[in-house]
Formats: sequence, C-alpha cells, structure tokens
Amino acid sequence: EARRRDTPPFIRNAQTSMIKALSKASNVNEYKEKISDSLKVLQGYVDKLVNRDIPPDQLIIAKQLSKHAERYAHKVFQAIAAQQLIREGVMISAGQVVRYLITDAENRRTNRRVKAAELITDCTRYDVQKYLDLLLSAASNILSPFGYSTKKLRDEVLYREKQLLLREN
Repeated sequence: EARRRDTPPFIRNAQTSMIKALSKASNVNEYKEKISDSLKVLQGYVDKLVNRDIPPDQLIIAKQLSKHAERYAHKVFQAIAAQQLIREGVMISAGQVVRYLITDAENRRTNRRVKAAELITDCTRYDVQKYLDLLLSAASNILSPFGYSTKKLRDEVLYREKQLLLREN
C-alpha cells in the first residue's frame, strides 16, 4: 500500500511507520520482538481513526478512470465520485484521476457512499469502519508472515481493551 499511488496518505504513513518499527531488527528473533512495537504503532493509528482525529484530506483515495463514468457496469467508488463531479459541471473523461473520500461504503443510495474530494465540506464525515478495514489490511500485509491476519489484528487492536475489561469483571 505504501508504494501505491491510490493509497490514502494516512494508510501510507501508518504502514511506513510500522515498517520503521520493524526495521530496527537485525535478525529473525529481533524481528519477532519488534512486532509488538509495530502493533503499538498500529494501535496509535487506529485510535486516531476511531476518534476521528484524522483530517479528511489524509483519507483521500485517488483512482484513475478506465472508462467514462456512465460506462461502469458496477457502482465503483471512482465512478460515483466522477458522476458527482459531472453533475457539478466538471468535465471528466476516461484516463483522468478521480479523488474521493469514503463516506458510507455500504449505503443503499450509491451517491452517499463516497464524496468527490472537490465537494468535501467541513460537515463531511468519513466511514471509520471502511478506513479501519483498509488500515488493518495494510498492517496484515506486513505482519502476515508471522500469523497476523486482518481478523487477528482487529481482535488484538480493536477488541483487546474490551476483552481486558471483561476479564476484570
């Protein structure tokens, strides 16, 4: 994700920070020890996202249109954002890059799933759950050789506090 052009800066920064934490190891045993440092880094990014401490511009996704917005058979995010811009009078064609924020990925009304970056206002809210999915997927891509799936990371990072509270009671 850190190398991809369409990755939001927030996700890129999180993955890069996790890699930096792991890069301090000089052998496999040290690497395994540094996994906990990497998980702490991830926890910090998760907390910021859950608390909505991330400005929307750090979550913008940029995707290139492979065809004109109306020609997409499925309502993919970049086509929805392109159609929003077209309705505002912006000329959009195949090959252009469309930038958008995921606002409600599962909304039945497709127009509410994303917001073209140019149309974001101070009132625009992002889909925390969808961005958590992207963040945890990026983290699992780094840690999967050590048995960390997206689900395991979700359990470890998101639900750990809840599990600790349950054990205490």
